Amino acid sequence: MTEIADTAAGPLEGVRVIDLSTVVMGPYAAQILGDLGADVIKIESPADTVRVGHYRTTPGMTPLNLNVNRNKRSVALDLKDDTQREHALKLIDAADVLITNMRPGALHRLGLSYDDIAARNPGLVYAHAQGFRSDSDRAGNAAYDESVQAASGLVDIADRALGEPVYLPTIIGDKVSSLTIAYSVLAALLHRDRTGRGQLVEIPMTDTMIAFNLVEHLAGHTHVPETGPTGFSLSMLKGHKAVRTKDGLACVIPYNPQNYRDFFTAAGRPDLAEDPRVGGEAIDSADHEDLAALVDACAPVLTTEEWAEVCAKHSIPMAPVLELDRAHEDPYVRDGHLLDTVEHPTEGTVRTVGIPVRFSATPGSIRRLAPVAGQDTEDVLAELQAAAR
Repeated sequence: MTEIADTAAGPLEGVRVIDLSTVVMGPYAAQILGDLGADVIKIESPADTVRVGHYRTTPGMTPLNLNVNRNKRSVALDLKDDTQREHALKLIDAADVLITNMRPGALHRLGLSYDDIAARNPGLVYAHAQGFRSDSDRAGNAAYDESVQAASGLVDIADRALGEPVYLPTIIGDKVSSLTIAYSVLAALLHRDRTGRGQLVEIPMTDTMIAFNLVEHLAGHTHVPETGPTGFSLSMLKGHKAVRTKDGLACVIPYNPQNYRDFFTAAGRPDLAEDPRVGGEAIDSADHEDLAALVDACAPVLTTEEWAEVCAKHSIPMAPVLELDRAHEDPYVRDGHLLDTVEHPTEGTVRTVGIPVRFSATPGSIRRLAPVAGQDTEDVLAELQAAAR
């Protein structure tokens, strides 16, 4: 059982963040900043309808909420009410960062646009995340992870690689955009510290994912005129998948001829180790698909642990497939504190995802578990009143 830290810690200690966002993209970014020591105040509606999903005891305290809203204080404010909106504005006045994914029209109606806020707090880093960039003809369109996967080319990649236009079974657009928000906010804070000036930082999900996908998949279209098709060839192979060992699943990826020769020898196939396709200094791209099929056929001769030993000995990239149902038992996950059990004030014993980065001098910490909506309203507003005196 992990103990919750009593005091603030981390490289962002002293930075105040207002989280005026919903669902995953904004909240997860704000949680990352909170994990790194920032004081994060989440402003949410008293009648929040976004905390969707099943819950064990307390309405709204869903698994997703527990995983994106720790290290925050929750303040329930109705922004359509003049008095409560003024409370929100005063909190923003005293903040270093605002993260929001509200649509521009709503922000303007509420007096919360960047121009409105910058006039009050010119040093604020105002991070606005939305589905599409503000100067495009899609600016006002609703956007969810699936539509972003489609608009960014990820569905096309899946269709070409798998023969079916499936969505990746994780909300990758939201989470990659969360990381982009976090590093963009840090860059803008560095600029603010140097110049005293805040700025608007716009993070469009679709643009973020197009840039993310094209790093390797622009491929032959990188050159003009094109030197080949788009799509990273190795990732697009039909046989580019985990293999079945004697007792489970594993990623075994020989990358060079020596890797293949060592793999086939360990599998008891010296004939394949002498195959001319793995006899040179590099693997011909035309042979990757056939070789992947041979690796798949040979993998069941050894257990996952036996393959781990072989691959470690011969520097063949390999990893056992982590089964999510047993992730908490996995030695790598357990020893790295990537999943720990904690006592939540309302939800009892829960598992919490660890902080994956390590700082030698200013480590992050888990100081607060996800709050019930509005549980800190009284304390935060009292702080506002005290500061005004």
